[in-house]
Amino acid sequence: MILLFCWSFLIAIEEKARTTYDNLLRLVDDPDVRDPLKFLRAREIVHFQRFGESLRKVQDELNSKNFYAFNPAFDRKKKRK
Repeated sequence: MILLFCWSFLIAIEEKARTTYDNLLRLVDDPDVRDPLKFLRAREIVHFQRFGESLRKVQDELNSKNFYAFNPAFDRKKKRK
């Protein structure tokens, strides 16, 4: 579960960085400043996509092994004899 939280946190960081670059691009007119900002923004988008893909793969793997996932057998009350 901690692993999933860490991945989610990384995805949020990438999204915040992209938003920051968007905001800076709105303020800047100089092409020598805008071009590197556009590159950095595009890189953050790719990072966001790759982290999202990795998170889905990890979740699928954990669900397939039923680690940290919902397991109905744990919720069933055992019958007393």
